[in-house]
Amino acid sequence: MNRKVKLTILNSMAGSDFEQALDQHLEWGLHILDLKEAIFSKRVDDLLPQEAERAAQAIKSRNMSVVTLSTGIFYADIEQGEVPFRAQFSEKLARILDTAPILQPRNVRLLSAVSSKRSTFTNCADYIHDKHPWVISIYRDAIEKLHEAGFQTVIENEVHNTIFSNPHEIVDFFRALDCDDKVGFTWDIANLWEEGTFPSLDVYVQLRPLIRMVHVKGGHDNDDPCGPKRLASSLEGTSWPVRDIINAVIRDGVSPVICLNGSHGAKNPAYNHTLDDYYRDILYLRQQFDGIE
Repeated sequence: MNRKVKLTILNSMAGSDFEQALDQHLEWGLHILDLKEAIFSKRVDDLLPQEAERAAQAIKSRNMSVVTLSTGIFYADIEQGEVPFRAQFSEKLARILDTAPILQPRNVRLLSAVSSKRSTFTNCADYIHDKHPWVISIYRDAIEKLHEAGFQTVIENEVHNTIFSNPHEIVDFFRALDCDDKVGFTWDIANLWEEGTFPSLDVYVQLRPLIRMVHVKGGHDNDDPCGPKRLASSLEGTSWPVRDIINAVIRDGVSPVICLNGSHGAKNPAYNHTLDDYYRDILYLRQQFDGIE
């Protein structure tokens, strides 16, 4: 299989000093960036235009490019109501609309919202339709603004009472958005596991029509390989079927860039979120999959 999928990491995994982290990317052979935080000590959605210009120059001087601005926009409790929810993110979205043209990403990431009443429903699309119909309009408004500015939107599944916990409700939510090709899904495989859906090829097939990006990380349950993820781990040591799912992702071409994340889970002496741990995962992906470079 010819190499066709690029590999990246969340930028702060390479270090807290932005320019040194860029150099670390290059040492690891990574030329595409997923910008999230530790950008001159700021999150990407807090950057001012002059700071974005400085970051863009540092990126350009190294012949690198940006695949995603990983904002935290919309990661908040929908139970607070429409007005405070919208107000919480209006300035951040406005800043991203100012800085995205400078940083020139392929995607701008929004996050799945959360609900403090998550345990009371099984399908977020039905619940939102009945209780919080404004949620769809807020997401749709952001997607339309980003589209008009020339950017693809991706929505990523987060953890901790997120509205996305299973494939069925994710598909229903995107159907309710009705934004055609203006928005896609970033499937963080282990995040969905953390919210109750163990990664499998069946899960992938259900989500495949929506997927534009895939995030991978380890995690392990010593008691039950398919049970809740309790320990942080390397990708090689994880209990979800990495080879089966990533081979399918590469074969189908759904994610031109795969982004490595640091593992969630309780502390594990074999995995300490160090540069060596991250590089080990990078090497694992390159060695195991001919389609990743």
